[in-house]
Amino acid sequence: MDRTERFYKIEHLIRSRGCVSFATLREALEVSPATLKRDLAYLRERMDAPIEYDAADNGYRFGQQWRGGKHELPGVWFNEAELHALLTMQQMLAGLDDQGVVGRHLQPMFDKITGMLGVDATEADELRRRVKLIGTARRRVASDGFETVGSAVVKRLRLAIRYRKKRDGAASEREVSPQRLVHHRHSWYLDAWCHASEGFRRFALDGIESAVLLDTPAKAVPLAELEAELDQGYGIFAGGTPREAELVFSAETAAWVSREEWHPAQRSEFLPDGRWRLHLPYVDDTELLMDLLRHAGQVQVLAPAALREAFAQRLRQAAAAV
Repeated sequence: MDRTERFYKIEHLIRSRGCVSFATLREALEVSPATLKRDLAYLRERMDAPIEYDAADNGYRFGQQWRGGKHELPGVWFNEAELHALLTMQQMLAGLDDQGVVGRHLQPMFDKITGMLGVDATEADELRRRVKLIGTARRRVASDGFETVGSAVVKRLRLAIRYRKKRDGAASEREVSPQRLVHHRHSWYLDAWCHASEGFRRFALDGIESAVLLDTPAKAVPLAELEAELDQGYGIFAGGTPREAELVFSAETAAWVSREEWHPAQRSEFLPDGRWRLHLPYVDDTELLMDLLRHAGQVQVLAPAALREAFAQRLRQAAAAV
């Protein structure tokens, strides 16, 4: 471990045990006596750590004013609870990063966090296993393609891509200015300005068959303009004129569904009989119909008429397929 990790571990051992012998510190840090003496001197003299030698207990402890209290080294340091939160974040990141694209670059940092926490790799792995993310219907993206797209977003450079549409399988060559990455329902998307169509487009990353990073700077677009164009619809579908859906959920399911956010701009209210009425904008009804089918028998579509008929048609098709 490097010196920064050793500093963390010394502080952690003294804070958690109260008094720690020189031999115990050496064994935990796996350093020579000279290195440990230099570390202790640096902590006391350069970082004002209140570490004292207690001759009666033959060990090192914090000064009287810090015993039972909280002491942290200056600089960008984390306490134990924050370190646990960072390890939890690592596991959550792993749930989104099934190809290890981001994780392998961040692993050295998380290794340092493990060292700062004062636990070995086995203990750190046990902590991470206490957080589990379950992903279903995940669409995988080639790691090299993800890295290229991610680099373009961060570096603000254009991309030359070959994209194949899901609906009809048609492929096209495009030059785009990446604006942001979007993760939605276990899938990744790229929001970009398409120079061929002169407008915003949302591309599924698993539909990008090839991506080449160009030297040309990306077109600069205010995020507010991007959000106004692509965030008005329901779910991942964007572009077009928003319509408003009016839904009423039964009293039996209202207690649960009323806690969900279907759209940031939704409006809702409880009706006198316990039912829950929801108003929300949508552009394309594909994803909205999928979510409504999860509540079949417990939701009514009141408006607009086209959405009500499309939902009824889906229900009839489902019943016919049984």
